Amino acid sequence: MLVEGTILRGPRFEPVEGRVVVEDGEIQTVEETSVESDDVVLPAFVNAHTHVGDSIAKEAGEGLSLEELVAPPDGLKHRLLRAASREEKIAAIRRSARQMQATGTASFVEFREGGVEGVYALREAVEGLDVDPVILGRETVEAMEASDGFGASGANDAEFSTERNATERAGKLFGIHAGEADPSDINPALDLSPDFLVHVVHPEPLHLDRIEDSEVPVVVCPRSNLVTDVGVPPVRELLDRTTVALGTDNVMLNSPSMFREMEFASKLTDASATEVLRMATRNGAAVADLNCGTVEPGRDAKLLVLDGDSDNLSNSQDVVRAVVRRAGANDVKEVVL
Repeated sequence: MLVEGTILRGPRFEPVEGRVVVEDGEIQTVEETSVESDDVVLPAFVNAHTHVGDSIAKEAGEGLSLEELVAPPDGLKHRLLRAASREEKIAAIRRSARQMQATGTASFVEFREGGVEGVYALREAVEGLDVDPVILGRETVEAMEASDGFGASGANDAEFSTERNATERAGKLFGIHAGEADPSDINPALDLSPDFLVHVVHPEPLHLDRIEDSEVPVVVCPRSNLVTDVGVPPVRELLDRTTVALGTDNVMLNSPSMFREMEFASKLTDASATEVLRMATRNGAAVADLNCGTVEPGRDAKLLVLDGDSDNLSNSQDVVRAVVRRAGANDVKEVVL
């Protein structure tokens, strides 16, 4: 298989004219050569933090606080999830997964509510699709054992040492929300030696030092943070300290579109376009321990092809900046997963 156009090659997304040679689902070579295509070829996205069960109740909860919206066990989302049938949840999740696949997301890291049954429901929802979720069970050790790891709500909700120890013994991922509403749960979250933190909107200097020293990645979700009125994550400070990935968070609050998340992050923060694209691809893959996120030999061939001559992208003077700040679903020409 050959994919031709302007290729955003390697970790720096260097724009080169040429073709990507794919065999058996793996990138074999990236050939720099003259081609006829105006397409733009980049790595498919990795959405590093989602709650797709919320797909049953998009735009619910206007005006509610963060705690009223999502705090377990009686936040609005949890009440709605309990009230919905299994069939309703699966159908809604499948729609969100299809949307992610169609807009170039190769994988999403899901903090999965509902215990073991929630894990099974998500697997059923994505059956037959090419988007491949990394599922982190919640609430029980059994949910972790049935999935790819454990996704903890936050260190102020519970102690989580039992779940952390079991996850480590199983050799699986452990992620935890921290610093979303305030800084009080960041230190206890770091004490658990997580594989990654989510949100970190309110870190203090000590927390930033600990994050840097422990080299723990952070997944930021700036659209969600503004919707819930908790603030804006200090993306520049985090980028200077550690690996930072990008997630869309609750489908109840935001569409699971990495195009929208990239544009928002780029225009809201002082991260460069290259840094934001890396957050949406290579860094998300690193958080999820996936072999994709970069167009280079040896990587899985998870690719997104955009029409560089679309009305939206034509005449772009900086292709990476255009992809991050301007591209959208209508520019998608092909998704290779």
